[in-house]
This record gives sequence, C-alpha cells and structure tokens, in this order.
Amino acid sequence: MQRRMLTREEEAATGGEETEVRREDQDKINKFSRLHQRELILDEELKTKHKDKEDIEEISNELELADDDEMVPYMIGDAFISLPVSKVQELLASSNQKLDDEVSALDEKMSEIREEMQQLKVQLYARFGKSINLES
Repeated sequence: MQRRMLTREEEAATGGEETEVRREDQDKINKFSRLHQRELILDEELKTKHKDKEDIEEISNELELADDDEMVPYMIGDAFISLPVSKVQELLASSNQKLDDEVSALDEKMSEIREEMQQLKVQLYARFGKSINLES
C-alpha cells in the first residue's frame, strides 16, 4: 500500500479539521492493535495445526498399507519407540482428535477476536471517518 497525501477534495470531504483523539479513543486504537496482533499469532498457530493434521492423516493412510504384525517407529517426546501398527494407529487417532479439539478452540478464539475487532472498527470509523485506517 502506497502512502500519499490527501487531495484538497478528500480533505474537504473528511471535514477538513482534525478530530481530537481522546484518551478513550487511543485506548480503543491500542486495543484494536493488540487484537490484530493476537489474530495474526492465532492464524499462524491455526496454519501449523492444519499442517500437523494433514501430516497425521497422511501417515495414517500409509500405515493402512502396512502389515498388522509389523513394528513401526513412533516418536514420543524426543525418542522413537517401535510399536505395532495397530497401537500406532490408535495413538495417531488420539493425536488427530486432540488436534481437532485444538483447532476448534483456536477457531472460536479467532471468531471472538474478529467480532471484537469489528465492534472497535465501527466505533472508531464512526468517530474518525477516513482519518483512520484499520484495514490490514
């Protein structure tokens, strides 16, 4: 996005005079900024969780082709332990369920943050009009 000065017409359309920024307005702007940063962080976490979920599903599909009596290395913490395919599939299913729960919780948090940001946008745009830019 390129920054530029307002033309005389645009300045006249905004009222031509600057709106005084009150303490409560600055608090709302700061809160919006914090929420926006939190939204970006949660979005990255969500992308990571979706990637992990895809990886687990891919591994599960590969294990369906393996023999049931075959031993498969499974990572627990920093160590790999050889376990039967059926046990690894159970562990992967529980990991997948845990990831689903985490994704749902993140989605809910994102929804709450976006709702609160939208309310702040309405309030701040009503007060400042085109003088403020809250779009990312």
